[in-house]
Amino acid sequence: MSNIPQAGQKAPDFSTPNQNDNLVSLNDFSGQWVILYFYPKDDTPGCTTEAKDFTELYSEFSALGATILGVSPDSGKSHCKFIDKHNLSITLLSDPEHVLTESYGAWRLKKFMGKEYMGVVRSTFLISPDRIIAYAWPNVKAKGHAQAVLTKLRELITG
Repeated sequence: MSNIPQAGQKAPDFSTPNQNDNLVSLNDFSGQWVILYFYPKDDTPGCTTEAKDFTELYSEFSALGATILGVSPDSGKSHCKFIDKHNLSITLLSDPEHVLTESYGAWRLKKFMGKEYMGVVRSTFLISPDRIIAYAWPNVKAKGHAQAVLTKLRELITG
């Protein structure tokens, strides 16, 4: 369950619907960098901060040949509302059965107010154009994270 892919390992493949119910696969981004980030729920404070920050830096990621994909258990309909409400320019993937989330080890035991439960642990994976995990952030704080990912991507590209 918490088998988190590490840098240097092949990125787990996936095929899951985006906000418009179109199937999106890792193969669709062959030859591109992919920022795959997992978040718990649309339109909650931390998740909104993270999505807006990635949107703000979207053109800089694009200029470096990178695509941003956000993943949560929410439905496509929920994703569309979230995108419209906050004018997001990133693609959101729907993973209600947690298949994709589990394959990246982001579905883990969480604790809140003394209760333990399974849920999405905010995590991000930077996947190289040859589909290898270039860098992994297994436990993310939303604020400032998008900038940290952009900094790491620049570092990896420029050596």
